[in-house]
Amino acid sequence: MFSDPVKIVGQCGIQAGMEIADLGSGSGFYSLAAGKALMSTGKVYAIDVQKDLLSKLKNHATKEKVYNIEVVWGDIEKLGGTKLRDHSVDMAMICNVFFQVENKPETIKEVKRILKPGGRVLFVEWASSYGGTGPHPDAVVKKDMGREMFEKSGFHVDREISTGSHHYGFIFKKL
Repeated sequence: MFSDPVKIVGQCGIQAGMEIADLGSGSGFYSLAAGKALMSTGKVYAIDVQKDLLSKLKNHATKEKVYNIEVVWGDIEKLGGTKLRDHSVDMAMICNVFFQVENKPETIKEVKRILKPGGRVLFVEWASSYGGTGPHPDAVVKKDMGREMFEKSGFHVDREISTGSHHYGFIFKKL
């Protein structure tokens, strides 16, 4: 039912030395999967507004011996809010969080700002509301809507990925 971060991250073509931003990292399941995929090279910036979740993620990463994750207290909905430099990351991940984002256009601008030219975005979102599981029906970002928002902002679909029965996913590339 739920998405599997390890399987999803495995479809992203992560290579040694990459720098990856997990926007709205929450508990850090995608950050941990990406950190492990990097095999101690490169770095994952886990960015969230909730300090308690970032602390839990840092502790979990240490227990798992994943030392290439840097937690960043930041706001993904503001230009400059991630605190990352312009054109500094190879990949951004926005996974199971976009339905909560109030300022979606500004979030996409921030993604575009931090990505290197040709950088990619892993975008995973709930396909629907499932009666108490997943977002409220009014908050669901439909597949066509998610795709259109990124395409209008200077990204193109590199490919669609397999995410399980309750989610959809794309890898977008910055033009």
